[in-house]
Amino acid sequence: MDTIDSQSQQFGQLAQSEGGKQLPLQVLQSAAGFYIGTTDEEGYPFTRESDRYWRKHEDACSALQSGQWPQRNWL
Repeated sequence: MDTIDSQSQQFGQLAQSEGGKQLPLQVLQSAAGFYIGTTDEEGYPFTRESDRYWRKHEDACSALQSGQWPQRNWL
């Protein structure tokens, strides 16, 4: 499990490598909790980029902003 150490990552790695799309990272929510991911052009979830979920929206936002979150390596 890789941790993102750079605040410069603004686009989803899996969205790019697996889907061929450059989509911005954002905090999303599922039944499991909040996660860092991407949405497609229509606003539907496209990839889950983080390897974990957060219970609180604020915690996921802080992780995204700081760049300190585990990158998921598979779809």
